[in-house]
Amino acid sequence: MLDLQETSKVDIDEFIQIRRDIHQNPELAFNEFRTSDLVAEKLQSWGYQVHRGIGGTGLVGTMTLGNSKIMLVGQVRFQG
Repeated sequence: MLDLQETSKVDIDEFIQIRRDIHQNPELAFNEFRTSDLVAEKLQSWGYQVHRGIGGTGLVGTMTLGNSKIMLVGQVRFQG
């Protein structure tokens, strides 16, 4: 079982790297498949169960911690 304290630790450098990667690889509206893949892979590596294909490139990440559930919902749509 995952520990809530462990899951809440933030590696700001990793988030900066992700943001830079996304901005260095722009995608057209409603075709953000690479970005959606990147976000899904990161969520999975952090222990989230990922449900994909929501509205095209959208996804939902869920994590269960004891009796609690954390849910992240997102539509991948970046504009530069």
